[in-house]
Amino acid sequence: MRYLVDTQIAIWTLISPEKLTEQTKQILQHDEIVISQISLFEIAIKQKIGKLPELALSIQSLAERMEQDHFNILEIGVNHLEAYSSVPLLSNHRDPFDRLLLAIAMSENIPIISADTNFSYYASLVQLVIN
Repeated sequence: MRYLVDTQIAIWTLISPEKLTEQTKQILQHDEIVISQISLFEIAIKQKIGKLPELALSIQSLAERMEQDHFNILEIGVNHLEAYSSVPLLSNHRDPFDRLLLAIAMSENIPIISADTNFSYYASLVQLVIN
């Protein structure tokens, strides 16, 4: 099966694998895993503002590492951006990166793995695997 990982799960696979549940670890080892370019962009922003000092890899090196770890990098397509308008804008969850990841999961019709409890608001739109 194919799964999309959110940015936090991608980060944890690199710097804090102990935070991953056994279910998530099993999926990461045995299924096709996709990481969106939007997650790489979010990581680049977090690095730039000092929120990820423990992740010192350049984005190029990070992308190479993800590919070595058998993650497939998914380019952002117009269909993903189009699906963005289908993700409800909730007053208590406005994160644009999360919303685009949800749109990608919807558009690709694949489950998303996340530790973010806010994703449960969208359970009717996407299949969610909570870490």
